[in-house]
This record gives sequence, structure tokens and C-alpha cells, in this order.
Amino acid sequence: MTTSDTASPFPRPSRRSLLRALTVLPATAFVLGELPGPLGIATAAVPARGSSTRYTIVPFLNSDDGTVNVYESDDATDFRLLKASAYTPPANRIRDASVFRHTDGYYYVTYTTHTWQDVSTTIGFARSSDRVDWSFLYDYTVPITGLSRAWAPEWFVDGDGSVSVIVSCSLTSDEWIFTPYLLRATDSALTKWSSPTALTGIGPNHIDTFVVRTGSTYHAFTKNETTKYIEYATAAALTGPYTIRRTGDWAGWGGTREGPALVRLDNDGWRIFFDGYGDGSYYYSDSYDSFTTWSAPKKLPGISGTARHFSVVKETVSGGTGLSNGVTRSFRSGNYATRYWQEQSALLNLPVVSASSGTAEKQASTFTVVAGLADANGYSFKDAAGNYLRHYDHRGRFDANDGTATFAKDATFIVRTGTASGSLRFESYNYPGHYLRHYDYRLRLDVADGTALFRQDSSFVPVTAWA
Repeated sequence: MTTSDTASPFPRPSRRSLLRALTVLPATAFVLGELPGPLGIATAAVPARGSSTRYTIVPFLNSDDGTVNVYESDDATDFRLLKASAYTPPANRIRDASVFRHTDGYYYVTYTTHTWQDVSTTIGFARSSDRVDWSFLYDYTVPITGLSRAWAPEWFVDGDGSVSVIVSCSLTSDEWIFTPYLLRATDSALTKWSSPTALTGIGPNHIDTFVVRTGSTYHAFTKNETTKYIEYATAAALTGPYTIRRTGDWAGWGGTREGPALVRLDNDGWRIFFDGYGDGSYYYSDSYDSFTTWSAPKKLPGISGTARHFSVVKETVSGGTGLSNGVTRSFRSGNYATRYWQEQSALLNLPVVSASSGTAEKQASTFTVVAGLADANGYSFKDAAGNYLRHYDHRGRFDANDGTATFAKDATFIVRTGTASGSLRFESYNYPGHYLRHYDYRLRLDVADGTALFRQDSSFVPVTAWA
């Protein structure tokens, strides 16, 4: 379960170390329901029938900080290019782009307007009606006396609907020491902003501060520029005072990490993305216990090494799988038209099945679709004996329901759109980004690797049941 990414033998230095070094050189779809921003107030659940999840990112490129690509995903793991060079500002650069969808129906990005070598006292704004075609709005001069740099603006939408930007700012008195400031929009058009307010408690020498709220608590993830670790802080108010709760390598993400951004997953977990600039890769990690522990970081497939510093907007959009509960179906491989799911000695395999196959083979290739055991908007699958398809040791197999929460999660799948016409992909409920896919004609659970072959191998077409 590895990706095809290859780490560079020459790690990228951090922005601060590069900047310090330079001081010795001469200057030279139709959306349903609410419109959530990056803030994780929105409830998380598998989308209801007739709808699906969509994640959008607008990163600048490792090879070019003058433009951004747009990518979308239905699982927050396998991002696919929607449009290359989707927006290029009329002047300056575009770095650290943060995106959200406003109540007016438009998507907005805010971004760093200059490369890291230059004084940068403005942040940029652009908007789009469709996430594909973007229009420049304006550059906003952050009104801080003695400002040297305003970097990495991040959208924040609070529970009352108020929209803010959290931006990392440094002064000419020490141009590489950054402090997070909050700018609150004072009009619905996002053209007027409050005076900057420092987020107290986080303190100077922190950059790339990203905040989410759960209940009445604000959670800040911020990079300590001295240690190069992403730290964690909490507060009862958006502007603080924050208490830093975790420092060092507290989450197991390692050092030389920056640009943290969080999003809620369909199974109620939280996912953090961050730029591993030290090794040229981009990572993600998940938490299911209120940010206390996190999964081992994985490289983001497909775009790791290409995309840089982004945030994620999650939406529930119209559409869906069309798969119904209470019906029997057989499932044909999306790329091997004669092969079907079949239970063999309690394991799920992919043999050839045809009209001339025996009755027992046809019965073993027929399954009943039911509501997901862990989430009724997900799906579970039963064989003729009433056993459930679940993943176990990375294999698809059938077992009797033992009534535990673990079994329910193992036997629940979120259905995503497949690659072949009419095909579906079956994502694990409790291992986001992992799919049932065939390998050597066996069905197993593997993490998406961003390749077309993986998408094809994990696509299956529900058809009339063989038995």
C-alpha cells in the first residue's frame, strides 16, 4: 500500500531558512443544503441518497507560483485535475491559496501575492461561479503599521456565518517573525475588513495558522518556525487567548511540515493536509478522537510533489449512485467484463461467470444490498447465508455480524462513482481513501494511488443478479 511518489534527494528548505539566507544577498454543480467553509462546524455524515460529496482544492504549483490548478475529489484522497492554470492573477504571484464557498453562491480564494523573497503587504482575492473560471477581484493592503509580509491567508467561517481571514504577518523590525492576525469581513461582498486583531496566546514565530471550531472550542493548528513542527492550541474565542496544548512531534507527523488545513470526512473523522516541504511531498493524516491521536501520515496520491499549500472546501452536491437497498445484485468488474464478485470459501474473488456457470456459482455471485451497518446512508452487502461482506486483514470476506461497532464499520462502504459507464467504487467507511479493488482476481482493500489503473480496478458495475 505505497504510492508512486518518489522523494527528492534534495529536501526543500523551509521558507524561513531560505529567507534568512537571502538577507546576505542583494535584493533582486448544484449544491444542496448548507454552504460550509473550511471551518468544521458542519455535521459530517455519508451523503443521503441522491447526493454525493465533493472536495475542491486550488493549490499553486511546486514548479510555478504564478498560477493555480483546480482539483476535485469525492473522497478527499484521490484528487483529479479539473482545470490546469485555472487562475493567474493580473500581476504578482499566487501562493498559499485558500478557498471557500460563500452564501452568495460564489467560490472565493484568498492568497499570498508575492514570492517569499519580496516584501508583501497585500493579500489577493478572486472568485468563481463554477470553480473552473476565476476572476480577479482586488489586492487588499493589510493595515498594520510597519508591515513587512502578509502571508498564507486562510478563510474561517464561524457559526454565526461571519467570514474572516486569518493571515500570518511580520513587521519590518523582524521580517521573518510571523504572528497570526484576524481580519473580519464587514460586508457580505467581502470587500471591507475590520482592523487586524492578533490571535493572542499563539505568540510570534508561528505561521500558517489554520483554525476550526467544534462546539464552543476553537482549535488552531500552526507551524512553529523555530522547531518546524505543527503545534496545536485551543481557545474559547476565535481571537484567543489560545493555550498551546501540543508541541514537538506530538502527532507523529515529523518536522519540516507547514500549511496545515483540515476538513471533516464523511465518516465523522477529521483529516489534516500539510506540505512536507522537507522531502518534497504532500501528506494527510486522520483523527477520530477530537484531535488527540492521528493516523500515520501518508503521501497524498497523484498530486504529491506537484501541489503546494492549499485548503479544502467540502460540499454535498446533487447526484448519487442509484443503488437501492433490499435488492439483489451481481457486480461485474469495470475493466474485465466477464468477471464478477463471487464468494469462494468466505473470501471475495473475481472469477469468470457466465450463463453456463453452475447454480452454486451463480448463487455465490449474488448479493443483497442493505443499508450500511455503521451509517444507513452507506451500504452493506449480504450473501445468501446472511453473512456480511467486510474487510479483514486487507481482504474482502464474509462473516456473521457479531454486533460490534468494529464489525459494523468494517462491513460498511461508501459508494463513489466509478470510471466505467454505470460503475461504482466502494470505499471503506472506517478507512477513508481505501477501496475494494481486484488484484490477481482477488478483492482486497487498498489505498487509492491516484492512477487510472487503480480507479479501473476498483470500479464495478451493479447488474441483474445471476440468481
